Amino acid sequence: MTDDALILVVDDDARLRELLGRYLVENGFRVSAAEDAAAARERLRILQPDLIVIDVMMPGESGLDLTEVLRRDNATTPVLLLTARGAPEDRIAGFEAGADDYLPKPFDPRELLLRIRALLRRAARPLEIEPAPTGPLALGTLVFDRTRGELRSPAGAVRLTGGESALLAALAARPNEVLTREDIAAALEMDESGERAIDVQVTRLRRKIEADPREPRFLHTVRGRGYILKPGY
Repeated sequence: MTDDALILVVDDDARLRELLGRYLVENGFRVSAAEDAAAARERLRILQPDLIVIDVMMPGESGLDLTEVLRRDNATTPVLLLTARGAPEDRIAGFEAGADDYLPKPFDPRELLLRIRALLRRAARPLEIEPAPTGPLALGTLVFDRTRGELRSPAGAVRLTGGESALLAALAARPNEVLTREDIAAALEMDESGERAIDVQVTRLRRKIEADPREPRFLHTVRGRGYILKPGY
């Protein structure tokens, strides 16, 4: 169940914060709000939200800056960015910062609700793609638990964002098989912007599973087709 989740809304527009908060509460969520990045960090000292909605265009520290800081601090909480700038390069900048989804303004509140629920479902369970083998998957010294969706190294757990974990789960469910960007975008419940976002997530994931991301050993690009995960020791 996702509708009792705690959502942190970060936006400098007081009216929009109030409207979003009211709408989300009416749809069964719990809501906390912050007027800027500094206030959001204060909330995060005492709260553990299930998802964070962040406005990109805030004075001072932007939503992109805040998202990057969260990811550098190894926060894996799903992040949904809101912005009046909806050009493809703006969306890509959001995904590169570590966001899990990106919604241009103005938007239909019902679409926001659908995206929030999709992100929460993704975070709540390992992705299932048929056929879905179980058991650990070796990636050199790393081991991916396909049942729990956890990646571990000899030193302990490797922190993955929701998007990175979902991508790895999708690829690990069908190892040694090429998955197209369309396949992965559909499995991750992404919209039409998702194909380019997958490329960004692949780059981020390679930094965590490859000794040299520029010369990948496990996660390969198949030009003109998609990606393939080749496990091994």
